[in-house]
Amino acid sequence: MHGYWIIVASLLLAAVLAVLPLTRVLLWWRPEWILLVLLYWTIALPHRVGLVTALVVGLLADVMEGAVLGQNMLCLAVVVTLARLMYQRLRVFSLLQQASVIFVLAGLHQLITQWLQSLQGGGASGFVFLFPALSTALLWPLVMPVLRELRRSYKVN
Repeated sequence: MHGYWIIVASLLLAAVLAVLPLTRVLLWWRPEWILLVLLYWTIALPHRVGLVTALVVGLLADVMEGAVLGQNMLCLAVVVTLARLMYQRLRVFSLLQQASVIFVLAGLHQLITQWLQSLQGGGASGFVFLFPALSTALLWPLVMPVLRELRRSYKVN
């Protein structure tokens, strides 16, 4: 359990960033902070962070965002499962290649979210819903080295 608090603290910080108020224009570009941090820990420590973590964090995200219970749980569970299936490949990819995969995974997250919202009579029109996936992927090269340094400094394993 050494360093477990670093994982929890980073996910809590991501949760805070996920609900910070933004202007209407920036709302369309809000990165998926929780997904970004969860993907890092899933790729870095797949034996510690996986489906159960995604389900718990997803439920907390549903409560925080006022979403239908299970919406974020489903999205995060699907994306984390895919990341766990390819974590070994992702580790050897360059930062740019990783960011491309993060874009696809975040896009899938957004696609599932839009599908679930459309079942409730909501959702965005066009491809605007992919803007957060793009901003999430663009942040990957900045966030990943910071989390990696935290993991190494505090010997999280």
